[in-house]
Amino acid sequence: MLGLLGRKARSLVGIDISSTSVKLIELSLAGGRFKVEAYAVEPLPSGAVVDRNIAEPERVGQALARARAKARSTARHASVAVAGSAVITKIIELQAGLNDDEMEIQVKVEADQYIPYPLEEVAIDFEVQGLSLRSPDRVEVLLAACRKESVEVREAALALAGLTARVVDIEAFALERACALLTPHEASDQGASVVALVDIGATTTTLSVLRSGRIIYTREQLFGGRQLTEAIQRRYGLSVEEAGLAKKQGGLPDDYPGEVLQPFMEAVAQQISRSLQFFFAAGQFHKVDCILLAGGTALLSGLDHLVQQRLTTATLLANPFADMTISSRIDATALVSDAPALMIACGLALRGFD
Repeated sequence: MLGLLGRKARSLVGIDISSTSVKLIELSLAGGRFKVEAYAVEPLPSGAVVDRNIAEPERVGQALARARAKARSTARHASVAVAGSAVITKIIELQAGLNDDEMEIQVKVEADQYIPYPLEEVAIDFEVQGLSLRSPDRVEVLLAACRKESVEVREAALALAGLTARVVDIEAFALERACALLTPHEASDQGASVVALVDIGATTTTLSVLRSGRIIYTREQLFGGRQLTEAIQRRYGLSVEEAGLAKKQGGLPDDYPGEVLQPFMEAVAQQISRSLQFFFAAGQFHKVDCILLAGGTALLSGLDHLVQQRLTTATLLANPFADMTISSRIDATALVSDAPALMIACGLALRGFD
């Protein structure tokens, strides 16, 4: 078994490798309260990660090394994730009372039915969820599998930055873990509330609907911040790099807010609305109590207010660090600003405290 869900490990730095940047979070725990010890966000060169797959591990490793230096992190062990689209997950039932070795053998037998690749090319892991509701002598087991190359290329990139991958997780699970840190105000008093977490990345927007803190629905759309970058390129005749820099740092012509930014933010609201309609069509729910925006694109000024206005649902920027203490060497204002983009990295760092 090559860990996808991971086993217990301590002192892990969470590493989120997205299409446009690497993000690093290091946490500690004292007196029942988490503390942010180090964090950094380092941009990736164009083409280093394509369609959420690492195309150039050397350049990703170099960016990770810069992020470690910037964060002044001394941690050597890391938790990293693969995208949900690269992973096959399935709940299976096995006989209760099996030891670990027996269960591993049975999982491999069962996995062959659900995985469309030769098992020698696949990384597999499993986690017992509890007793089956249908049969008390059986247990429900979560099976997770992906191509080994997806795991190995991440291990290689981390190794180039002097890091060892101790846990390889799944992005959706990391998001769920980070959601547990959100304050009651942000999560609409969780309990039995239904919260829509919208992670807007560079190329993909992922809707994860949580009830009582657990993901009950996920939907991905090929839409993200790259559309805004491309719109800037077309209108102002800039290169990809120039458009990306202008988007973050400003300095665009006066017509940018009304002619480019506003239509893009309207499109974001439409995409969120469309994803929620698919969720509602499933039949169990007809509304969500709160929308949380995460991911780099969520940082666009005024996007949360526009989404709230268009969807008439309370909308907030996700901040998993709201109840944490922060090391004096960290720029607290910058951390709050970057927080929505750090949800996955934070969820990965939490693996060190399982």
